[in-house]
Amino acid sequence: MAQALAVPTDASAGRGKGHPWMTLLAVSLGVIMVMLDGTVVSIANPVIATELNASLESLQWVTSGYLLALAVFLITAGKLGDLFGHKRIFLIGVAGFALTSLAIGLSDTVGALIAFRVLQGLFGAMLQPAALALLRSAFPGEKLNMAMGAWGAIIGLSSAGGPIIGGLLVENVSWQSVFFINVPVGVIALAVGLWVLTESKAQTLSKVDWLGVVLLSGTMFSLVWAIIKAPEWGWTDPWTILFLGATVVLGAIFLFWQSRVREPLLPLSLFRNLSVSIGTGLMIMVAFSMFGAMFFLTFFFQGVHGLSPMDSGLRMLPMSAGMIVASPLAGILIGKLGPKVTIAGGMLVTAVAMFLMSRLGVDAAFIDTAIPFVLLAFGLSPVFVGATEIIVGNAPEDLSGVAGGVQQSAMQVGGALGTAILGAVVSGKVADVFAGHLGPAAAAIPADQLEGLKGAAAVGMAPTGLPEPVGSLIVKASHLSFMDGLHLGFTVSTGVAVLAAILALFVKAGRKTEGGPVHMG
Repeated sequence: MAQALAVPTDASAGRGKGHPWMTLLAVSLGVIMVMLDGTVVSIANPVIATELNASLESLQWVTSGYLLALAVFLITAGKLGDLFGHKRIFLIGVAGFALTSLAIGLSDTVGALIAFRVLQGLFGAMLQPAALALLRSAFPGEKLNMAMGAWGAIIGLSSAGGPIIGGLLVENVSWQSVFFINVPVGVIALAVGLWVLTESKAQTLSKVDWLGVVLLSGTMFSLVWAIIKAPEWGWTDPWTILFLGATVVLGAIFLFWQSRVREPLLPLSLFRNLSVSIGTGLMIMVAFSMFGAMFFLTFFFQGVHGLSPMDSGLRMLPMSAGMIVASPLAGILIGKLGPKVTIAGGMLVTAVAMFLMSRLGVDAAFIDTAIPFVLLAFGLSPVFVGATEIIVGNAPEDLSGVAGGVQQSAMQVGGALGTAILGAVVSGKVADVFAGHLGPAAAAIPADQLEGLKGAAAVGMAPTGLPEPVGSLIVKASHLSFMDGLHLGFTVSTGVAVLAAILALFVKAGRKTEGGPVHMG
């Protein structure tokens, strides 16, 4: 049976319209907005905690609520792009992301902030799979690795600028300004996208599998909700078991329905390709390691080290800046060596970086964090570029939007898993060792106050203004306890990275589109 192609449908009226590299520029502008948001929010978290009186759980929801919305809607958004046009869905995502960023900046309670972050995640879900599908449509198969490498370099550039821009804005303007910055970036992305992008959509698909949407959304919601709430409820709590059970039941019904419906939301044939399935698993594992472990580094810099937001951004710069060099290099290496060796090597480098971070001390100097950050850049880039290429590149072109949604969903589920599980690991370790670091003085502190000190220590914080010598003792115990938790979190991430390196040995390169994509009009 002939496979449908994602066929461009716009007349090429503009000089740049439909050109592969102009398409890369246009979609990168939209994704830059998302990347800036991700890096600047991490810098702003400690200030948000202070100004909005937000707890660690609330701060996790600022991140997890966004990830939850992304995970639930990404595959559906990819399908909508296949049906109604990737350009259209991409531009709606850009506009919605910018508007919700404005609303977040205007929020004066942490509840409103979280609510708008969830809405922002829905628009982000529309934007990202469409961007990958537009790239797949614009570039012939033999140049897809180069495109993905350049894509990674642009993302690395925006990530590198994020901590610096975020630090400057938080320190000199306000935490709200880190969200307001998305508005002008969104306007530029919208204007360039309207001028440059050529519409493309699958020609043989005609409708949305709405029952599939409901079943998949319910499955993803139950899974991510259980992951996020398990650290609070406990992994053996009846509510956790209930939502995990709902995930299994709804997932089974969804799979059964997808095998019966004429135009499924997520064609199961996509996963008959072993590399697509392995690539999806790799994205989950690398996101688990990176997002879960990195969540706590801003608390290390600002809480334990007492650095300003700006200085914290500078400390994280080596990793983001390194990706500018590492991402295009990864695309070249994948083209020459293939994804198997390149991705496996990248995960081993990542494991070394995570191990070095598990040995950081309370008084770690710039060079102590810069070396593992640079290693992370050169370790993660081949994985992100390679896993994206083997998922999107091995998928039929009429399913490129769905494949992009699968890739992004895997990343968000992995990030949510990492944030929740490693958050529980760090917090649990802090609670276990805090009294020991405090010594005999712990017996004199009321139980409720001791729990409060443990909660603050879980984010690297300690109360100030306490009389001496008790004050210094509590600060020291808080920082040492946090470091014990951080070390354990990075140790777990090291193990996950090693497992991912082994899994990468079974992947194959993406298919090359014969003659490149079809262009009409």
